[in-house]
Amino acid sequence: MSTPHIAANLGDFAETVLMPGDPLRAKFIAENFLDDAKCVTSVRNMLGYTGTYKGKRISVMGSGMGIPSISIYATELYKDFGVENIIRIGSCGAVRDDIKIRDVIIGMGASTDSNVNRIRFNQCDFAALADFSLLHKVVNTAARLDKKVHVGNVFTADLFYTPQPEMFALMEKHGVLAVEMEAAGLYGVAAELGKKALAVFTVSDHIKTGEQTTADERENTFKDMMELTLESIL
Repeated sequence: MSTPHIAANLGDFAETVLMPGDPLRAKFIAENFLDDAKCVTSVRNMLGYTGTYKGKRISVMGSGMGIPSISIYATELYKDFGVENIIRIGSCGAVRDDIKIRDVIIGMGASTDSNVNRIRFNQCDFAALADFSLLHKVVNTAARLDKKVHVGNVFTADLFYTPQPEMFALMEKHGVLAVEMEAAGLYGVAAELGKKALAVFTVSDHIKTGEQTTADERENTFKDMMELTLESIL
């Protein structure tokens, strides 16, 4: 029962799918964190895998970059493949002094400059929120594992190279933790379809200071985020 963007059968995906932006990171996660991982889709090289973590069946699939891309894959996973939960796992750029490189952020809500949720919500403002049960599990798991996390509002941007850098100060003033490019779209799709979604991030760069992680640092730090997310699913 392939869809236009996913070549898989009903039952190939677990009820919970982890979604990094990069399909090669999905492959890395499948090979390094899951047991008996099997590639279940590779349309447009957007790789998806299903395996187990400590006996729990879990899938991981790339989402691509930006709201349009993650919205396509989330919609098809939710509607056509029996997926109930999607957890975005990715990177973000911090906009506040109290948040440091390699910190973990959990997106309780997602502001955005995109119009997609207004289109969904009859041109009214829609509060794009994470599912509380998923959020609660990750926060509790962080406490159990003694891992520091920041929980709050993130900003989902349509443009990576923004022509309005003054927005970063406004975000900081309003308590926004970081900038990324997918969460508001994912939360909107989940709300529309009656499903569950969450976004968990590792801070890969700091917009105010210009500090950035190296490729090796991102890989090692993302392992902490992965452990937190996978343990919460159990």
